Amino acid sequence: MLFPPREAKWVPAFAGTTKATHRATRLRTVNATRYVTPLREGGSLPAIVEADDEGMYVLKFRGAGQGPKALIAELVAGEIARALDLPIPEIVFVELDAELARTEPDPEIQDLIKASVGLNLALDYLPGAVTFDPVVEAVDAVLASKIVWFDALVTNVDRTPRNANMLVWHRKLWLIDHGAALYFHHAWDDYLARAAAPFALIRDHVLLPRAEKLAEVDATLATRLDGHAIEGIVDLIPAAWLSGDAPFADHRAHRDAYATWLKRRLASPRAFVEEAIRARARDL
Repeated sequence: MLFPPREAKWVPAFAGTTKATHRATRLRTVNATRYVTPLREGGSLPAIVEADDEGMYVLKFRGAGQGPKALIAELVAGEIARALDLPIPEIVFVELDAELARTEPDPEIQDLIKASVGLNLALDYLPGAVTFDPVVEAVDAVLASKIVWFDALVTNVDRTPRNANMLVWHRKLWLIDHGAALYFHHAWDDYLARAAAPFALIRDHVLLPRAEKLAEVDATLATRLDGHAIEGIVDLIPAAWLSGDAPFADHRAHRDAYATWLKRRLASPRAFVEEAIRARARDL
């Protein structure tokens, strides 16, 4: 199946940092050297590629149908998960050259590579990982509660029994595919008013039945995401991805909008937590 990182290479972006260093956090950038194979599970045609650091990555293409906003959601949600010490593969920026398309016989893949020349996003590839099966795999209540809390925060609609977007590798759970999160950025009208809204779709979360500790983990997780942490994460968004229909004067204002939305969503009382607790109670 898909990803995570090689053990020696994964270092949490925020592990051991202080408030003063959060905003200095940067991701590595690698250059794609070989297109290995497409992953046709999703509509955006992610692919396994090899990079100039000899690593293998699952590449998310900027030129795919979902566009740069899917990469922004993948980046921001993924680094929020890392700040919460949730199991997330290393995320890297990937420079893609048009020359990579020359050896590809598939016209669809050629077009996708050409449309994505420049900066893209990828996650470390995990060979041999298997798809999480909620019937087979046990997840303890604390971890389940943290994952549900995180997904409700970032409005991730894509962690359901039909498509859990979690892998098991070496008996450890890994979270993947967050491109559908932060869906508020597809329509910026009244986005700040919507920041404090509950997330009703949490009722469909694959781990909600096991999330018995939502109230207990709430305060701890919110504390980890202070203003410095949030600002450090949104500062990672490349300027090249911040174009299009957003009603902001410049890239700084655009990044600030993401940060402000997240800060307001984290303000107490957190409606997304209350909604998750209610949804779980209704299903018991």
